Amino acid sequence: MLLLLFLCNFLFVVEAAPDADEVKYLPGLAKQPSFKQYSGYLSVAHGKHLHYWFVESQSKPASDPVVLWLNGGPGCSSLDGLLTEHGPFLIQDDGVTLEYNKYSWNQIANVLYLESPAGVGFSYSDDGNYKTNDTEVSMNNYLALKEFFRLFPEFSTNELFLTGESYGGIYIPTLAERVMEDSKLNLQGIAVGNGMSSYELNDNSLVYFAYYHGLLGSQLWADLQSYCCSDGKCNFYNNPNPNCSNSLGEVQDIVYSSGLNMYNLYKLRGLTSLHLSVRLDPPCTNSTPSNLYLNNAYVKSALHISPKALDWAICSAEVNLNYRRLYMDVKKQYLKLLGALKYRILVYNGDVDMACNFMGDEWFVESLNQQVRYLGDHVMLFRPISLAPALPGRFHRRFMLDRA
Repeated sequence: MLLLLFLCNFLFVVEAAPDADEVKYLPGLAKQPSFKQYSGYLSVAHGKHLHYWFVESQSKPASDPVVLWLNGGPGCSSLDGLLTEHGPFLIQDDGVTLEYNKYSWNQIANVLYLESPAGVGFSYSDDGNYKTNDTEVSMNNYLALKEFFRLFPEFSTNELFLTGESYGGIYIPTLAERVMEDSKLNLQGIAVGNGMSSYELNDNSLVYFAYYHGLLGSQLWADLQSYCCSDGKCNFYNNPNPNCSNSLGEVQDIVYSSGLNMYNLYKLRGLTSLHLSVRLDPPCTNSTPSNLYLNNAYVKSALHISPKALDWAICSAEVNLNYRRLYMDVKKQYLKLLGALKYRILVYNGDVDMACNFMGDEWFVESLNQQVRYLGDHVMLFRPISLAPALPGRFHRRFMLDRA
């Protein structure tokens, strides 16, 4: 009898989520959630500790997918995704109040928001060294996933999807390349929104995007055609012609330094100019409410934030400036995933984002040269997709390009 009780207790320990990480009371909510949520740290290589915030599904947590979310940068916090995009609660302008989000992803999925790499948000390194690169980050994100499922073994057989945005276009495929080799992780697919898939295609398409949206004058466009193009092909990426470089500098100034909102061309910034020298830092994002909320002592206590963690910021300049970019494109990773013939892949874009524009990602999808998909007797290259009558999207080959 004693032996049986011991075994039952042991099984309870290894099959349950960590009680110490459960968020029992979250400040700012008028009513606490009916679903469970957890916040704590996942220890990875070389004394680095990545902060996570895990929200269980509001539907069927035991069987619903586990979705990992990574914001971009590199160096930006995934809690921005939680508090301002698709998390269960949205921060209000007062920096104190949270309101429930009826469109939250955790309506139908268990969502893991991971602050990566160390130095981002509440994630930290024991030695205070925040220099890193794409390869190290993909490994630590993989180790974080392994640690997560060690702490939450009850979710280890659920379907797993890896998702992210912006520089997540690099994070997600390079992580998926590792995860697909691990049979203990039930990877089912990836999704990348407004992602950096190829620097060359992104830079080349941005010039066309800017011109087609009326941002470039006729003389500048003529100069670009004269200095950057030959034989019917333009190179706006690494063109050695100094006159081309000068013209591209003018394009950069218009897109990034003239007061336009690089994430939504048709939306006012709403802030004074916050242009930064770091290209993918969010210059048009008002992170003050999130800063106020997450740096509140009661909130930090509720989320079990380590005293070793730095104050929360939406993006870390230290991480960004010391980050080494090793992948100029992720074509190899996509082809590897596609070649396995078992993963679902979604590439989606907003059509007025200039940081990682839809044309560049569409060109990237086309560069993969995937076989045309047949539905019955019809070839499906493009077709409308509607969430609502006024919000069409379109399918492109084996990828959905959702334009919103």
